[in-house]
Amino acid sequence: MRATRLFPISAIAGDVRDGLTRFSKSLPPKLFYDAEGSALFDEITRLPEYYPTRTELAILQRRAPEIVKSVGRVASVIELGSGNAEKTTTLLRAFRSAGMEPSYVPFDISAAALAEAESRLSEKLPGLRVEPKLGDLAHDLDFIRSISGPRMVVYLGSSIGNLTWLESVELLRRVRATLGPDDTLLLGADLVKPTSILIPAYSDSSGVTERFNKNVLARINRELGADFDLDRFRHLAVWNKRASRVEMHLESAASQSVYIEDLDLMIDFEKGERIHTENSHKYTLEQIKRLLDDSGFALRRAWRDQRKWFALVLGAPE
Repeated sequence: MRATRLFPISAIAGDVRDGLTRFSKSLPPKLFYDAEGSALFDEITRLPEYYPTRTELAILQRRAPEIVKSVGRVASVIELGSGNAEKTTTLLRAFRSAGMEPSYVPFDISAAALAEAESRLSEKLPGLRVEPKLGDLAHDLDFIRSISGPRMVVYLGSSIGNLTWLESVELLRRVRATLGPDDTLLLGADLVKPTSILIPAYSDSSGVTERFNKNVLARINRELGADFDLDRFRHLAVWNKRASRVEMHLESAASQSVYIEDLDLMIDFEKGERIHTENSHKYTLEQIKRLLDDSGFALRRAWRDQRKWFALVLGAPE
């Protein structure tokens, strides 16, 4: 099935112009996920340093039957930022074991990831109805209203941590606005832990995360005719204790200028100047409950791994 396009192709141009002309330069993390970036992120999830994916998957593998029982009857599972649906396959299999066959609606900004998700599920769960949606979380959530209910919205991978608190509340409120009283939200959130564990997860010894981070510059070169020299930028992962987040940056190794042909835009960098590309906030359970409260959800259940590194929480609309 071909995914329905929900956002304009030109969106990258506006994001790049806006982010690189600010006083403090930044680029939104959604720009990571072209075909190359999606493949690199899949590689990251298998690195020994990158604990979130396997920890969250372990919770699902152990607790999926409990999650399904807590949710009750579901007609549709809608996954935001679905990626290749590796973890969600475990959840969908648990629904099938419980005698339910909800349709699966993966929603992602990457067409390549959606294609991989559909291929995986056709192999792992033959007969499952899959309805992929291509779009941007910032603009395209109204489609949820048209999906058959009761609905379960799934947002895994601690992707919520890429947003600021206010952005997270805004996103979850927009999700809440599309849901009815019988719908639910399953949210994955990474928990606070020592920096000796956190930093290697975002700056691995084999350099895959560096390639992933720099791919955003390579994408701008490919799609907007820019002339970024990737070797003149350095990947950085730093812990911001005050904001309780790991930050990823690209730091200019020299004073330089970059021309973006399609924008007719020259961007100057001083040596040491950074482009802020991603945040990954880490939470306590109390903060997660407050986030849900602020967004119009009540915390129904929470599941953590044995080391208490990661949490899956079930929210219900209030």
